[in-house]
Amino acid sequence: MLNLMLIFAAALAFALGATPLARRVAGRLGLVDKPSARKLHTTPMPLLGGGAIYIATILAVAAFGDRFYVTQLVGILIGATLISFLGIWDDRRALHPIPKLLAQAVAASLVVFLGVRVQLFANIWLDGLVTLCWLLFVTNAINYLDNMDGLCGGISAIASGYFLLLAVQSGQYLVGSLAAALLGACVGFLVYNFNPASIFMGDGGSLFLGFLLAVVGVKLRFPSNTPLVTWMIPLLVLAVPLADTTLVSLSRIRRGLSPLTPGKDHISHRLVRLGWTHREAVLGLWVIACAMGSLALFVTRANWREAYAVAGVVILLALLALVRLELAWHGEAAHIRPGILRAPAPPSDGD
Repeated sequence: MLNLMLIFAAALAFALGATPLARRVAGRLGLVDKPSARKLHTTPMPLLGGGAIYIATILAVAAFGDRFYVTQLVGILIGATLISFLGIWDDRRALHPIPKLLAQAVAASLVVFLGVRVQLFANIWLDGLVTLCWLLFVTNAINYLDNMDGLCGGISAIASGYFLLLAVQSGQYLVGSLAAALLGACVGFLVYNFNPASIFMGDGGSLFLGFLLAVVGVKLRFPSNTPLVTWMIPLLVLAVPLADTTLVSLSRIRRGLSPLTPGKDHISHRLVRLGWTHREAVLGLWVIACAMGSLALFVTRANWREAYAVAGVVILLALLALVRLELAWHGEAAHIRPGILRAPAPPSDGD
């Protein structure tokens, strides 16, 4: 516990110190997100906040991490480093989605090759394929969530905090050290990123966070319960980004668009369109993330009947909420709350 607290405190301190420096460096290098009619911010915003998150996480784990886990930890951090630099390159050059996804698959395959995989099936290849799909989906789900001040950093901090609690409960130091470092780095970055933000994390930060959160979710083990139950725990912790990406992807397909098409049609944007302020939308999603994390803690001690009852209620409520948001987005539910809905905005680069 002392080491985990040191890792958290170190990451927090590094992020608090590195983020203003990253803000200045981004301005000098021209790594800024310029405002446009299709974006929420009105002034150029530095995009190197992800570099501060990356540095804070790496330094904290390197300084206080247990050397016993160094081999696997190095492999994980190499994959995360590749993902982070891919994101920074994307911030600079605006890569096409397909090459970007292929590069992510290479980094994810490296981690799977080093032994980070789910243990759901008796077949190592099937476990590896499921792990690869999970890593890619979660990585991009967190990346998609970086669409409003404080949203991605806050949700990532909440997920890291619950993963840390789960790791402590099951005595997993490697998972705990990664979660503690991510928690400290996200909290330190949020000081500068909460509305009104003075810096964005960019793809270099959101892809890095998504990749490590996906790895932590895979690495968690719960020997006191059955895999028939425990497979759903990481999904509950990451329910908000997973639901957001699912809604956005299905909505875009419904409109004849590619799921990779950028747009201001995420849950946070839809809540604002329904009359919420930006802060209310972000804080509301934070509350939902905390509720899902608390349910994940309950499921660790639940029998299979209790766990699947919880999962059924969550899925039902999520479906009702997502359908309501989708109908409202297209103006099909205007009779429910007249005067609030506006015409849908055109696709943008809000992702």
